[in-house]
Amino acid sequence: MSSAEKPEYHTVEEYLALEEQAQTKSEYIDGWIRAMCGSTLRHNMVGGNCFVSLALLLKGKPCRPFNSDTKVHIDREGRRRFYYPDVQVVCQSNHPLSVFQDQPVLIIEVLSPSTRWYDLDEKMAAYLTIPSLECYIALEQHQPIAIVMRRSNGGFLRQMIQGIEQTIDLPFLGCSLPMREIYDGIEFTAECVQEPDPEYELRQET
Repeated sequence: MSSAEKPEYHTVEEYLALEEQAQTKSEYIDGWIRAMCGSTLRHNMVGGNCFVSLALLLKGKPCRPFNSDTKVHIDREGRRRFYYPDVQVVCQSNHPLSVFQDQPVLIIEVLSPSTRWYDLDEKMAAYLTIPSLECYIALEQHQPIAIVMRRSNGGFLRQMIQGIEQTIDLPFLGCSLPMREIYDGIEFTAECVQEPDPEYELRQET
């Protein structure tokens, strides 16, 4: 790769200043800024359902959800990153004027064909280094399936939850998130695929 092709390096301060003026959102990965693409209506519906359900479940409690307009900041082992999770729940919030959170206990991402690799590889690896994080959930939008990473004494354990009648237990928040509420308004065919998408490949990891 020639020097002209190398991505321009930015400090965290430069990135945050650019984000303050930008009309579109971008993520920050160790000095590299990655522009975010828009989401489908279905993607936004699934994420919005999670946010609304968690807001109702946590009303009056010290923990509260934030939607995809709030960044999460990761600073571990010399690496600094800023992502925009679809939903995050925070029990010890940053200052109200801050534009990001440092200590989420729950992060939820809705999988899309264009971002699937990031959410299940790069982002998952980064999220699981957050000391406060208790659970990471990656949600399929074409099928009622959740990939759940739960913190345990020996690290994070993976669980797959499948089916509209199932629930995702969140004992660290004292509540459960029903799959029926997550996928409220999402219509599935008998094959559990709402619409053909040749670029979408479901990887059911066991």
